[in-house]
Amino acid sequence: MTKNSILKVGIAGYGTVGKRRRQFIDLNPNMDTVAISDISFGQPSTEPDGVKLYPNYQELFNEKLDVIFVSLPNYLAAEATIAGLGRGLHVFCEKPPGRTIQDVQDVITAEKKQPHLKLKYGFNHRYHESVKEAKRVIESGQYGEIINLRGIYGKSSIISFDKGWRSERRYAGGGILLDQGIHILDMIRYFAGEFEEIKSFVSNSYWRHDVEDNAYALMRNREGCVAMLHSTATQWQHKFRLEITLREALLELSGILSGTKSYGDERLKIIPKKDGSSVGSFFEITNSYLDDNSWQCEVNDFVDIVINDKTVLNGNSTEALHVMELVYKIYCADERWQKEFNIQSP
Repeated sequence: MTKNSILKVGIAGYGTVGKRRRQFIDLNPNMDTVAISDISFGQPSTEPDGVKLYPNYQELFNEKLDVIFVSLPNYLAAEATIAGLGRGLHVFCEKPPGRTIQDVQDVITAEKKQPHLKLKYGFNHRYHESVKEAKRVIESGQYGEIINLRGIYGKSSIISFDKGWRSERRYAGGGILLDQGIHILDMIRYFAGEFEEIKSFVSNSYWRHDVEDNAYALMRNREGCVAMLHSTATQWQHKFRLEITLREALLELSGILSGTKSYGDERLKIIPKKDGSSVGSFFEITNSYLDDNSWQCEVNDFVDIVINDKTVLNGNSTEALHVMELVYKIYCADERWQKEFNIQSP
C-alpha cells in the first residue's frame, strides 16, 4: 500500500472503547470508517454519513474492508480476530486478547496462515507519555539496571461488575487482573522482561463472583529482579502507581490519563539516589502530562505499520501470548484458586 492509501475500516463492538477508537480512526487521514457492529443496533441500518450499522460483527464482512477493529467482549475477541484474518483483513484487537491462553494460540495459528496481514493488540498504556519517558530513561542506562518494581492498579469495581458478562467467568475468563491488571503486567514485562517465578494470592471474597476482585503477585525473573503487583476491584478511590527502582534512581509513575479522569494527574517523578544519606533523597524531577495522546498515537502507529508494511513492535501476538501466560501463572500460583476454578497451568 502507499501512504496515500485510504484504509476502509469496520469496527466490531461499539461500546465505550469502540466509540473512543472511532474518534481517533476518523482523525487519521488514511482511515475511513465504513461499517460498525453492535448488538444494541437491533437491525441493519445506515447513518446519515453513510456508515453501515449491523447488530452482528459477522455482517461487517459483507462490506469491502481493509481493517477491522475488534472491541468485543472477551469471549468473542479471539473468534472475531480469527474471522477477520481469515477474510484477509488487518486486525486491531483490544486487550485482553481472549479469555484463555488457548484463545491466543488459536489466533496465532490463524495469523501464521496470513503472513502478509498485520495484527496488533491494544496495550494502550505503552503509548502514554509517562510510560514512554520511563522506557527512555531505563534504556539510556544513566541510572543503572532495574532492581525491583511495585505496582498498584485498582478501581472500585469491574465495569458492570454487578451484572453482565464481565462478572461471569464463562464470558470474561477472569476478573480485575485480566481486565485491568493486564495493563500493568504488560508494562512490567515491557520494562523488565519475562518473570518466571511467581507467588500469588487471588480472591473473590468481596464481590463474590466467580472471577477475581483482588490479585496479589510477587514475581522474580532470571536476573533476580523482583516485581510486586496488587490488581484490585476494591480500590474505593481509583489508583494507578508503578515504582521502578533503578541502581541510582527511583522512577515513580502515578496517575494515568483516561476517559473517566478518575486516576488523577499523570506524572513521572525521577528521584536520584542520594549517596550517604540515611533519610533518602530530597531532590526529584517531576514531569506532568496534561494531554492524553495515547489513543491517537496507537492508531497512527497501526496505520503506519499497515501502509508501510512494518513489523508490529508494540502489542504483537507474541507479546499478547506472553502476558496472558503471566496472568495465568498468577492464577495458578494460588493453588486454592487454581483448584476451585480448575484453571489449567500455562
